[in-house]
Amino acid sequence: MIKNNNQQMELNRTMKGRHLFMISLGGIIGTGLFLGSGYTVSQAGPIGAILAYLVGGLIMYLTMLCLGELSVAMPVAGSFQVYTSRFISPAIGFTVGWNYWLGWAVTIALELLSAGVLMKRWFPDSPVWMWCLIFGSALFLVNMLSTRTFAETEFWFASIKVSAIVLFVILGGAAMFGLIDMKDGQEAPLFSNFTTSGLLPNGVAGFLMTMITVSFAFQGTELIGIAAGESEDPEKNIPKSIRAIVWRTLFFYVLAIFVLSGIIPSSEAGVIQSPFVVVFDKIGIPYASDIMNFVILTALLSVANSGVYASTRMLWSLSQDNMAVSKLGKLNKKGVPMNALLLTMSISSLSLLSGLVAENTVFLWLISTAGLGTIVSWIAITASQIAFRKQYLAKGGTLEELKFKTPLYPYLPLLALLLNLTVLVSLAFDPDQRMGLYCSIPFMVICYLYYKLRIEKKKEALQKDNLNDSIEKINEIS
Repeated sequence: MIKNNNQQMELNRTMKGRHLFMISLGGIIGTGLFLGSGYTVSQAGPIGAILAYLVGGLIMYLTMLCLGELSVAMPVAGSFQVYTSRFISPAIGFTVGWNYWLGWAVTIALELLSAGVLMKRWFPDSPVWMWCLIFGSALFLVNMLSTRTFAETEFWFASIKVSAIVLFVILGGAAMFGLIDMKDGQEAPLFSNFTTSGLLPNGVAGFLMTMITVSFAFQGTELIGIAAGESEDPEKNIPKSIRAIVWRTLFFYVLAIFVLSGIIPSSEAGVIQSPFVVVFDKIGIPYASDIMNFVILTALLSVANSGVYASTRMLWSLSQDNMAVSKLGKLNKKGVPMNALLLTMSISSLSLLSGLVAENTVFLWLISTAGLGTIVSWIAITASQIAFRKQYLAKGGTLEELKFKTPLYPYLPLLALLLNLTVLVSLAFDPDQRMGLYCSIPFMVICYLYYKLRIEKKKEALQKDNLNDSIEKINEIS
């Protein structure tokens, strides 16, 4: 394992392999599956939806192979921000890091708002802001106590979601093939919905629009890299977690979409709130809506919990590389970067306020800006792996020394980079996603210029002063 500077080791390595796996899985399985899967089926059809998730899974797999090599060689909390800074450009690493942090900080606010809205199902007269305050305070306390507390909480959040999907696949699959009776005497659909919809009912354009949604649904796996800096045994746990997360995510997603498509016709899938609720209703499970409301609430809080962790560690990492004020790198007795946590929660609270006061303007702009944070990080991961391997070999390193290697270098990393760039460019063709480009590109340009004109100039001046001091001391001695 390549050695890191001593500051990186200040974070406590208390996460076990099961924590790494569940944290990443928790970041992926969220409202995109529980609420957005109906849209995927309606646009691409049953067969097209399954194909879209398989292609999206391929992009995820290739990207995680690149992240695996980097994270095992350099298990640091900043992950791809550190790799981008070291192997591509500090200015680009600065831009990627701050863009990713902003994305999660605003996403936390969105998840808390959505959770507050869900609570109104059971408490219709309660204000949304009250639930936002309760849930936000709870997540703050969880992340403040220790990394181990966060990891355990996320483990159980993710376990609830996984259990719900397994139950859905078992009961839905049994109803689909007539092993259990459906409500109101409905006949088992078998494969009828697959044969009537055709391969791509809305053509290639509908399929491509779905691919954008699917690609974003898989994002969150990069949390493995961020958590690597606090993993007990990164050489063992990271490769194991990456392999597990890829195949099990595909298993959960593809099976869930298969069952969902088999029971709900694609013509109905796009106009329902949650396809999972509809399937449970068709089977006749009592309180299906309340059950799924609880599961979706858990999913929202799980994503917010992961967001608090990821954004806090990103700020800590930026401070270690002198890309943020040094106070953000201060740790409490439990090894938690408290100032970074406080800043993240403060920005999330401001975003929350803007969502209540100007939800059609400021908040939507922030969300659009944040939406590209992860896809940009995936591009940074693949580009960094290519640059890392090239520099590593050029300096005399051998492949045998790498504990985890991306296979078929440079072809697989280049393919991953190309596919991620394609997803980014394709956003311009989706009117609903186009605003993200309009907001994100100026923000990233500002970050890049700020680093070049302010931070880089400051570093150069500091180096020049240090050099002059050294020359003066030499002259005094002589």
